[in-house]
Amino acid sequence: MAEHHLIRASVSAAAGLALVFGPVVAVAPAATAAPASDTAFDRALGLTGVQNARDAGGYRTTDGKWVRTGLVYRSGQLNNATPADLAVLSDRDLRVVADLRTGFERAAGPDRVPAGVTEHWDDVIGQAPPQTLITTLTGGDDLYGAFITAPGANEAFASVLRDIIETRDGAVLYHCTAGKDRTGWTSAVLLTILGVDRDTVRQDYLLSNQYRGADESDPLNGVQPAWLDAAFEQANQTYGSFDSYVRDGLKLTDADVAALKAKMLA
Repeated sequence: MAEHHLIRASVSAAAGLALVFGPVVAVAPAATAAPASDTAFDRALGLTGVQNARDAGGYRTTDGKWVRTGLVYRSGQLNNATPADLAVLSDRDLRVVADLRTGFERAAGPDRVPAGVTEHWDDVIGQAPPQTLITTLTGGDDLYGAFITAPGANEAFASVLRDIIETRDGAVLYHCTAGKDRTGWTSAVLLTILGVDRDTVRQDYLLSNQYRGADESDPLNGVQPAWLDAAFEQANQTYGSFDSYVRDGLKLTDADVAALKAKMLA
């Protein structure tokens, strides 16, 4: 198993991090055909032991293309995946799983993946100071700002995007624990690079409330649009623009972006 960013977070801090996530929510089976509209497409994968599991695609870009479905999935942690869940992921040709959790989270709940899947560890916030982990456990602007500024965060998110580019045969799934914050920013970055407008990116992000059965006023289980906006604003403050964040923060070249679009857009 290939592992990236082998960072050991403070156990006391990370232990608190593991407390913030709510129960697993079962969701309806996913559609696989190209959607007639952004809202008509049911992205849910129909997994019973994995929360917030859905297709990352199915959105229209500002230039009229579609983000392909069946290539990239997002979810919460896979430690409670049932045999039936693994069969669904295998049937969907899953090849790579990118785990965005800290070392403590991984130790508390190792992933279960289909046979033959390559696992990558892309720890987003494990290198942040313990006080940062403790004070940003329930979502919030500070946590989302750390997605841009924390040591190792840019490398982790970029690694997932490169997995998508480089996986030629089959699909990639990325996840954190609840599949809403670190995973939510990953999807927001991916869709924005592909040319999906900000309002649609925000709507996709807020689907975590629907799939987790949470209200956005519940910081433990839900997400809030202001948090996502805070990450975009931090990218602007740190790098000057989102495009500069992609280029100078994530270190994706023009060729990388072109390859990502060539693979993901139809």
